[in-house]
Amino acid sequence: MQILKGAPVAAAIRDEIKKELEGCETKPCLAIVRVGEKQEDLSYERSALKRMSGVGIETKLFVFPADISMDDFSAEFAAINDDPTIDGILLFRPLPAQLNESQIVESIAPEKDVDGISSAALGKLFSGDKHAFAPCTAQAVMEILHFYGIEPQGKRAVVLGRSLVVGKPLSMLLLNENATVTICHSRTASLPEVCREADILVTAIGKAKLVDERFVSEKTIVIDVGINVDENGMLCGDVNFGQIEDKVFMATPVPGGVGAVTTAVLAKHVLEAAKGRRALNSKGGKNGLSAD
Repeated sequence: MQILKGAPVAAAIRDEIKKELEGCETKPCLAIVRVGEKQEDLSYERSALKRMSGVGIETKLFVFPADISMDDFSAEFAAINDDPTIDGILLFRPLPAQLNESQIVESIAPEKDVDGISSAALGKLFSGDKHAFAPCTAQAVMEILHFYGIEPQGKRAVVLGRSLVVGKPLSMLLLNENATVTICHSRTASLPEVCREADILVTAIGKAKLVDERFVSEKTIVIDVGINVDENGMLCGDVNFGQIEDKVFMATPVPGGVGAVTTAVLAKHVLEAAKGRRALNSKGGKNGLSAD
């Protein structure tokens, strides 16, 4: 079995971004918006800050108390949204219960929605718009496939999970590259049998070690998006790696797989957003960002 590590994929994306930003005086800028102090948000925040700094993208961090009112947060978020120095916005979700998350998400300027969370962004993705920002985790899966020379066209892809964060948008990305896609979920009948027919099996269901040797065959390429904690308190994916590693063609590890690529994709999206916004305002110069 070939292990599909995320680190070289992320490194290739970083190198591409740094090369494009060489000589640019005006750097792209990402706003990171966090409400409260959830550990998973803090962990991703640290990773995102490190990744942006490493490629030359500026960041502005906006942190609000967990009990902030809807009126106050809406006003603060509107100011962030309207700030002309900000090219992209990363909003940590879920938001606290007192905040109307759907209303806030839909207020994000489409050109700044670098994590593809609004219905406008998802609508573009589902319509096949190649310039749409897909959710970063879903796009990270595609980056891994491309990096390792895995062509979705003509392959049978099974996506285990139907969320708007990974499952549904990833299915559209695969379909747009001419894969034949099946979306599975917790109520799919004969789930192991359906998954076993896949050339590409992507697991994004959030159940630790659910996928075992019954779900795979010797032709299967397994992309594990799951981030879980097992009975021993160890980080693991949706896949029982020990049971499938001698039975599949290729697989990503957890940790060290898709998660390692996600923040690199975020940085790539911020750069693309900056290029798009600059193109609307000027034709650029030697220190501008190319819109090509």
